[in-house]
Amino acid sequence: MAGSDEATIRIGRRRVPAITLVGVALAIVAWILVVLFTEPFGRLWGTGQDARSYWAPSIDAMYANANWTTPSAYPYSPVFLQVLQPIRLLPWQAFMGVWTAILLVALAYLTGPRLLWFGVLFAAMELAGGNIELLLGAAIVLGFRWPATWAFVLLTKITPGIGLLWFVVRREWRSQCVSPAPTGAIAAVSCVLVAGDWLAWPGVLASIAGRDGTWAAVPIPFVVRAPIGIAVVVWGARTDRRWTVPLAGIICLPALWYGGFSMLLATLPLLPARTWSELLDKLLAPFGRRSAAKGSAAGTIAEHG
Repeated sequence: MAGSDEATIRIGRRRVPAITLVGVALAIVAWILVVLFTEPFGRLWGTGQDARSYWAPSIDAMYANANWTTPSAYPYSPVFLQVLQPIRLLPWQAFMGVWTAILLVALAYLTGPRLLWFGVLFAAMELAGGNIELLLGAAIVLGFRWPATWAFVLLTKITPGIGLLWFVVRREWRSQCVSPAPTGAIAAVSCVLVAGDWLAWPGVLASIAGRDGTWAAVPIPFVVRAPIGIAVVVWGARTDRRWTVPLAGIICLPALWYGGFSMLLATLPLLPARTWSELLDKLLAPFGRRSAAKGSAAGTIAEHG
C-alpha cells in the first residue's frame, strides 16, 4: 500500500494518486509529439525511424530491402507484417498514431500506473523510434503465465528467445513444450498464404547474421554478448530471479540498440518487491547492504492485477 501522506487528486468519486496522473499526462504528451513529428527522414527531430520498417515494405515484396542497417528495412518473419496489415493500410501519420498507442499500452503494463511517468521518460528514445522492444518485454513478462506469448519473440527478433533457457534449466517441460507450439502453428498458417517469403526468410537471416549495428547501437558483437546472456538467464533460473530473463533478452538482441534498453522496464513486474525500499533492498542484497527507508511510506513499485 502507498503511504497515507501520498498526494492524490479527486476525480469524480475516486481519489487518484497525483503521480499516476503525471504519468498519464506525460504519456499523452509523448503520443502527441511522436505523431506531430512523424517524418523520420529529412528533418532534425523526425520520429518513426524504426516503425517505418513495419509500414513501408510491400506485402508482395517484403524482403526487397532486408538490410537491417538501412532505412525501412524489414528482416522479421513474414507473419509479423501480415498481422500488422490492417493498420499498415492507414496513412503514415495515422499508422504512427495507432502504433505509438500500442507501444504506450505495453509500457503501461510493464511499469504499472505509479511508474508510468518514469517509463515514458526512460523509454523516450524507443517511443520516438517506434521499435518493438517494449512489446518484446511485455511478451517475456506474459510468458511466465502464458508461454505462448514467446511466439512474438521468436517470430521477430529471435535471439532474445534465449530466455526460454529459463524453463529448460528449471525443468519446466510443460512451458518449454507449450511455447514453441503456437509459434509453429502461426508460422504454418502464414506459410500457406506466403510460402515463398517463408522460404526466403532463412536466407535473409543468413545474409545479416553477424552484422554490427549502426551508430545507434552499442558496438559489442553478438558473439561476445550471447555467452553473457546465456550465463545471466541460467544463473537467474537457478536462483529464482525472473528479472534476469528480460535482462538476458536485452544482452542477446541482434544489435544492442540504445532504444533497446527500454526492455529493462520488463524487470519491474518481475522483481519480488512492492515498495521502493523493498526494491532497493533486493538490488543491494548481493552486496550485503540494506536500504534505510521504510516501505510503509515508499509507495508501490508497480500494480499488476
